[in-house]
Amino acid sequence: MPARDLYHNQLKNALIKDGWIITNDPLRLRWGSKDMYVDLGAEQILTAEKGTKKIAVELKTFGGVSEVNEIENTIGQYVVYRSVMIRTEQDRSLYLAVHKEIFTDIFEEPLGRILIEDYQIRLIVFDFQTEEIVKWIP
Repeated sequence: MPARDLYHNQLKNALIKDGWIITNDPLRLRWGSKDMYVDLGAEQILTAEKGTKKIAVELKTFGGVSEVNEIENTIGQYVVYRSVMIRTEQDRSLYLAVHKEIFTDIFEEPLGRILIEDYQIRLIVFDFQTEEIVKWIP
């Protein structure tokens, strides 16, 4: 299994505070002979709809030397996970989680905005200091 990202526990705590139950840490995906691991799987009980909403969350901290290289790798990983999940986890929605500074520095910039739009990336923006969800997109 891959190493945990720097803010893994802070994101996990933020999701729990937001009413999510962590079901997988990590969520294992398998396609053919390949194993992949999304950082977290979670679900939330929807009382009004008498059902559950399930998500998979991939956390990225963008700690590399090249911001553009980090974006390329992140989007590629997101697309691969989403393709596998469409076939194996149809009841889950995939989200990319970033802390609020990364959101501002990367995803509110023109390149980040077109990537969100073109690849229909769902985002969770969180504050790693307060361990709270700041924004859900979409």
